[in-house]
Amino acid sequence: MFIETPLVQKKKRTEAAAKIVFMLMTILMILPLLLILAYLLYKAFPILSLDFFITNPKNGMRAGGIWAPFLGTMYLVVISLLISAPIGVLAAVYLNEYAGDNWFTRIINLAVVNLAGVPSIVHALFGLGAFVLFAGMGRSILAASLTLAIMTLPVIIASTKESLAAVPRAFREACWNVGATRWQTIRHIVLPNSISGILTGVILQVSRTAGETAPVMFTGVVFFKKISEGDIFAYNLFDQCMALSMHLFTISTQVPDVPKALPYGTAVVLLGTVLLVNALSITLRVYLRARKKW
Repeated sequence: MFIETPLVQKKKRTEAAAKIVFMLMTILMILPLLLILAYLLYKAFPILSLDFFITNPKNGMRAGGIWAPFLGTMYLVVISLLISAPIGVLAAVYLNEYAGDNWFTRIINLAVVNLAGVPSIVHALFGLGAFVLFAGMGRSILAASLTLAIMTLPVIIASTKESLAAVPRAFREACWNVGATRWQTIRHIVLPNSISGILTGVILQVSRTAGETAPVMFTGVVFFKKISEGDIFAYNLFDQCMALSMHLFTISTQVPDVPKALPYGTAVVLLGTVLLVNALSITLRVYLRARKKW
């Protein structure tokens, strides 16, 4: 009974063409990543094994595995996130829920945005001066973790603010109308409904923290450190440590006669660790987002 007009047919053709273009753009974004992963796996396959994972570098980095750098990277990532995530979330809660719109908060927001664009080498020099020298921590895991925490704070604050702002104001007003305080509203309503967005900011920082070289090289990472294999408590906060990013740079550029598969194996472990943590975090985020009622 109803016949499509030429205008409707033209719009459908345009929509189909746009859908194809966007799909191709998505494929072009994903394909290089898959090719890189496949290439790395192909090159690293001869060396990938359990022994490679649980043994320390040997023979001047030309043999052995990556246990010491892997454990050092885990220490740096976990400690830095334990420091930056609570501070970043609480700062965002203050800026979004308590602070008024005045010159002081506008300066803070501008500082957060500018801090996010500071190169990592500048953070490295700040960490060297503030934590290693001024605070007297020396080159240590704690100094490196604090430097990484300062570097990751802006993104966590910005993503948390956006997540808090996305919670409808009607939720807050309903709580206030039944006598809840502002903090009770934030704790029981606002934060649970924004947790998925908060996790997004944290997920982004896991990759960045694990892959940074300059900040940790200046503040706590060494060329080589022997630790007990298989002992997850082999480092303490004031020890220096190895890190996968620095180890990969070292064996790729500074050590001669390294087996060809060794740098690729280190790169695969670093990428695999980041992807695994991201996958677990994304799964948790999807689960929490599915529980939303709005």
